[in-house]
Amino acid sequence: LCNCSSVGSVECNRTTGQCRCLAGYTGPQCHSCARGFFPEQGSQRCQPCGCSPTGATSDHCDHSGKCQCKVGVTDLKCDRCSEGYYRFNETTCEPCQCNNHSQTCDSSTGTCLDCHENTEGKHCELCKEGFYRSTHPAHGCQHCPCSIVASTGTCHIQPGESVPRCDRCRPGYTGLNCNQCDKGYYNSDSICVRCKCNGNVDPALSPSVCQPDSGECIGCLYHTTGFHCELCEEGYSRDPVGTNCTRKEATLGPQPTEFTNSAPNDTKATSFSTAVLNSTLSPTTLQTVFPVSSTDNSTSALADVSWTQFNIIILTVIIIVVVLLMGFVGAVYMYREYQNRKLNAPFWTIELKEDNISFSSYHDSIPNADVSGLLEDDGNEVAPNGQLTLTTPMHNYKA
Repeated sequence: LCNCSSVGSVECNRTTGQCRCLAGYTGPQCHSCARGFFPEQGSQRCQPCGCSPTGATSDHCDHSGKCQCKVGVTDLKCDRCSEGYYRFNETTCEPCQCNNHSQTCDSSTGTCLDCHENTEGKHCELCKEGFYRSTHPAHGCQHCPCSIVASTGTCHIQPGESVPRCDRCRPGYTGLNCNQCDKGYYNSDSICVRCKCNGNVDPALSPSVCQPDSGECIGCLYHTTGFHCELCEEGYSRDPVGTNCTRKEATLGPQPTEFTNSAPNDTKATSFSTAVLNSTLSPTTLQTVFPVSSTDNSTSALADVSWTQFNIIILTVIIIVVVLLMGFVGAVYMYREYQNRKLNAPFWTIELKEDNISFSSYHDSIPNADVSGLLEDDGNEVAPNGQLTLTTPMHNYKA
């Protein structure tokens, strides 16, 4: 009479013919599932939907048992936040705050996962190490123009600036991008190397210490010189320890050289000392010759240059004097040779013509020369016409 479901009903009221249904069942014969229940597949039993009262829009579910979820909620019973949402609470799930750099976050804490475009942080709000956030929002995080060799590789943009600057340069580098060599360093194949000046340069006087492109030291001190201030200046030498340059001791040169020029009948000698050519004048000697004012505070380097110039001047003067003396002695010698040749030359020439011998004067400077002594024979006579007659036992000669 009632025709009630054997699974969903308890009993049948025979008076009214109405079936009394179990929980979860409904209908005149208790064949249908009530609201909040769904039929279990493979049987006629009704199972409760179990929808989350927080995540589901209602307690109703479909025939598969899936509940109707709110926005940001997912799963069969609407009890879990969907992707892009977190913090399942009494009302709903909150969307992830990842600044559009991630689509997912931790469902409990909301920490963003898999940040992209070189970002990091709980909400992808930071740039990764080695990147900086551009002033143009569309550019996002850009790579820092900082070498890890010259800096830490990180950078930032100062307020009001549009160009990034490196956070910290390594020793020896400087500049906004740490691409320049600091004071006391020079560029060697794109690497900043410390200047090598052997401790002979004062950074207070020469801040750069050496040339930034070649490494040549600037302003060598303590009487040093050279590319690396490794040599001593002229007039200085290394001390026995080999650390400092000290002035050379004045040493005596060779013994005075004597220049002698002689002539046949006269000899003149001129001698002078050349010791000064091989010794360095001391400051005391130079001050004696050229007094220096007590208020003169010229540097040691400038004084050393003046010593060298003074020595060169003295050497030049001595050479000029020697040349003049040698020229004078040579002239005297030539003059005396000329006089000797003139006085010792023959006075007469003899011409033989058959039986006559003619004598004539050789030089006009002796017009009254006595020719009587030329012939030793007592029989010789000088004719009035200037001819000399030679008388011998066999021949008579006229001259």
